Formats: sequence, C-alpha cells, structure tokens
Amino acid sequence: MFNQKNIIMKTVVTYPIKTKVLWLTLALILMFVSKISFGQRAQVKELTKENIAILSISSKNITSDAATVRNILQLEVEKTNIFSVMDKYDIQDILSDSGKEFKNCYGKSCLVEVGKILKADVMLTGNVERYGEKIVVTLRLINVHSESIEKVQVGEYINLQEELQKMIMVTVNNLLDIKNDENLVSLLVDYDGPIASPKTTLNLDGPRMGVSYTIGDAAERLQASKSEGGYEMFPVITQFGYQFETQYLSAGSFQALLEVIVLVGGLESGKFIPSVSLLNGFRSSANGWEFAFGPTFKVVKTATGYYDENDNWHLEYEWDPNTGENPYELQELPDNRGTVKVSTNLVLAVGKTFKSGYLNIPVNVYVVPNKKGTIIGTSVGFNIGRKKKK
Repeated sequence: MFNQKNIIMKTVVTYPIKTKVLWLTLALILMFVSKISFGQRAQVKELTKENIAILSISSKNITSDAATVRNILQLEVEKTNIFSVMDKYDIQDILSDSGKEFKNCYGKSCLVEVGKILKADVMLTGNVERYGEKIVVTLRLINVHSESIEKVQVGEYINLQEELQKMIMVTVNNLLDIKNDENLVSLLVDYDGPIASPKTTLNLDGPRMGVSYTIGDAAERLQASKSEGGYEMFPVITQFGYQFETQYLSAGSFQALLEVIVLVGGLESGKFIPSVSLLNGFRSSANGWEFAFGPTFKVVKTATGYYDENDNWHLEYEWDPNTGENPYELQELPDNRGTVKVSTNLVLAVGKTFKSGYLNIPVNVYVVPNKKGTIIGTSVGFNIGRKKKK
C-alpha cells in the first residue's frame, strides 16, 4: 500500500511539470518558426521593391541649388519606403564606368537611357521654380521598361523657401498616393486667387457733386435769421468734392472697398461746410450695384438751447433762473453764436454705376439719420476706366 501511494503521489506531482515543459517547448518552436518566416517575408518584400534612381532635378529662382534640391528629394522618397532608392554615389560610379556623360539630363529619352545603364525600374526627375510669390514643384516618374512617363505631380506653394523640404515631401506623397497632413498642406499651398481684370474690378476714384436736403429741427436752425442764431441758408445744400477708394477684397465680380469722400457744401449760401466720410463699400462689378455705410464727420457751430411754447429758439443762458426751473427740453443744434465742434453721424448709401464705353458714371442716394435733423441726398460722379500703372 505504501508503494502504491508513492507511485500515485509521484504521478500526480510530476504530470503537471512535464506538461508545462512540453507547452513551453512548443511555444519556443513556434516563435522561432514565425521569426524565420517573418524574416523571409521581409526579404521577399525587399526584393520585390522597384529600383528608383534620381539623377537630377532643376531649380530656378530659389536659394537652394539643384544638388541640394536633389538630395532633399531623395531623402523624402526614401522615407516613404516604397522604392529601393539607388545611392547617388553608386549612380556616379556606374555612369562613370559606362564611359558616357549625361549632363542636363532631364528629358524622357535621356533618363530612359540612363535608367537602362543603372538597371533601374523607374527614374524620378522634375524641377522646382519660383514664379513671383509662388513656388512650383513638378515631379515626373518615368518607367524605364515601357519608356513612358508613368505619372506627373505638380504642387503650387506660397513662397516660403525655408519650408522647401515640406513642399517636396507633400509633392512626393501626392505622387505616390500617400495621405498628407491637411493642416500642413493648408499652410503651404497657394490656392488660386480671383482674376483681377476690368471685368472683375471697378475703380471709381473721381470727382463727386450732389445735393442734400435737411429735415427736422436742424433744418429750421439752418434757415433761421442770423439775429436768431441761424445761418439764413436753404434747406437744399449743394456739395462738391472727390472720392478716393481702395479695394481690400475681390472674389469674382464682388469687391469690398474702403471709400474716403471729401466734400464741401453750402457755397450757394455763401458758406463753407467741409465734411469727410469713411465708408465700407460692397460692389458688384458685374451689374454696378453698390451698398456702403460708415461714419461722416462735419465741422459746424452748435449751441445748447430750447424752443419755447411759440416755437421760438432761445439759448440756454437766456432763461432766467429766478423764475424757476426751465421746463423746456434743452437741445444742441446748429447756431452761429455757438462753438465750433466736429459732428459725427452715420451714413447709409446705395448706388449704381452706369457705363458708356470707358466712362463710368456712379449715381448714389444716401441718408444720414439723426433725431435732430435727418439728411437725405444724392450724388453723381464720373471717371475713365484705365489700367493701373505698376
């Protein structure tokens, strides 16, 4: 009985140990086999990569020379890990041994010949050039076996030459169908702007003339006699001046403008009333309609006073305080006995430009709202459409 227990206990104890050793051995064998298999697959994958050679790439009107641009291009292609990129020194040695010289080799025929000597599958070439404030990167992928241009990729970027490597990286990724970082692309890409031409822009710098009509209490003060502090003016005032404008936004036939209008009024009444208006305008050069708004500044003499029960105007100091508190509403209105002040109001204007050949005739209607006296007016101007001098 003693021996049987020993045997049973020994079996119970040793069985799990042998099982663990067996499973551990199997796991090591599987790991070893999978490692060998992975290595073989990597070798096969490496062997199936196409050989690509970058002989030269031209550069023009940029600070980096062609050799630097070529090295940047090779670096970015290597980073994609799609091709087996030939080393530039190996390329130089092979071409030197061939006894042939290949200078300025950018065309398809020349690159196919070089590719056959190098035993490359594809050749990559292109050019980087600055046009004004834009840098254009062009890459061409040439298939040596079919002797054809396999793919062309063109990228247009803002003139940020210190970011040339990123521009080449984005172009390479687009050439090889690799997704780019959209935020990076948006910072580099020079999106096409609207075309500026006589069809899409309309400049209306030129003289202005018109009339305005004042209503309300301010109109009464302008027409009042000088003895009553008035100006003995007509309610209808003529104006002459000039409009200056500059365009700060253009999209198709739409324009956003900053307009400065300098006017002088009241000459028909022997007065000199200067005013300056700063307007933000929106204009369609397709149909000539325009809307504008902004502040206007005018130099006038004003005084604080009141109207009595008979609608007679009095200055504030004319009220006798001994009779009690002044029951009439005090107002600040134009008065030639007052002090010179700069009056500020809002202008709202709408207009349309009529054309006759090169002649532009803008016609505008405007209103200056004010509870003390609203001004309604119209103006007309003219200018000759002409090309801007650079």
